[in-house]
Amino acid sequence: MKKVEAIIKPFKLDEVKEALNEIGIQGITVAEVKGFGRQKGHTELYRGAEYVVDFIPKIKMEIIVGDDIVGKVVETIEQAAKTGRIGDGKIFVTPVEEVVRIRTGERGEDAL
Repeated sequence: MKKVEAIIKPFKLDEVKEALNEIGIQGITVAEVKGFGRQKGHTELYRGAEYVVDFIPKIKMEIIVGDDIVGKVVETIEQAAKTGRIGDGKIFVTPVEEVVRIRTGERGEDAL
């Protein structure tokens, strides 16, 4: 099993969610996060004063999937989240040793 974490632009969430739903992904955890990469923030004007916004709002998605479909999930997120501009985000894939469904006690891929 693998954990796929994707940091994407907030306005791309619905597109990514629908694309994942189309390939059969049912469970997704989503959180609003802030951060920066190469963008290094940006400057905004508020009431005549200029200030720097260091942390850009992003969406962090977490999905646990079987090894057999991890490639399809990564490809789907990449295609749905891409705008071609700086700040599109990143996708991280890490191994997952164990999953337990609390309600039933199921373990491993049965718990997904």
